[in-house]
Amino acid sequence: MVKYCDLFYSFLKIGTFTLGGGYAMIPLMEQELVDRRQWMSREEFLDQLALSQSMPGVLAVNMATGLGYRLLGLRGALSAVAGNIVMPILFILLLAMLFRHFRDIPVVEHFFLGVRPAVVALIAAPVFRLAKSANVTWRTCWIPILSALLIWLFDVSPIIIILAAILLGFSYGRAQEAIKNRKANG
Repeated sequence: MVKYCDLFYSFLKIGTFTLGGGYAMIPLMEQELVDRRQWMSREEFLDQLALSQSMPGVLAVNMATGLGYRLLGLRGALSAVAGNIVMPILFILLLAMLFRHFRDIPVVEHFFLGVRPAVVALIAAPVFRLAKSANVTWRTCWIPILSALLIWLFDVSPIIIILAAILLGFSYGRAQEAIKNRKANG
């Protein structure tokens, strides 16, 4: 049986040992929640991840809230969220206090420059693994690529991209359903 302290501790580890924010946490979350604790299947993890990404707020907090609530209700959600945010808050406070004094030291500058590519790799690795798990094909791969290019090159608002994707996805689904019904009715 899952206990509140288990939820707190698991998300404390996730929040403590991840640099780079929510997307960089995905591999550690998957390892802890799916492989080690077996609180959810890989498919449930993908579903929870998609839901957490579509909700406003911080990805990791949304994941903690969803899983904590599913396992132990409101108190479980609060335990998971508390575990997830306590160390990042302490680290941010500590960094904010120290950064003013050390930001111009070359070693510190080089550290932050060196961390950037590692964070990109930490984010890219789960993207490819999740795409494989979600059966993303080259046929559908153009959607995120086009979205990223529109945002990056043409400064299109991500909100417009999301709304367009919702509209196009809904229209595509309705068209597929109509074709299926026509074939069934002969």
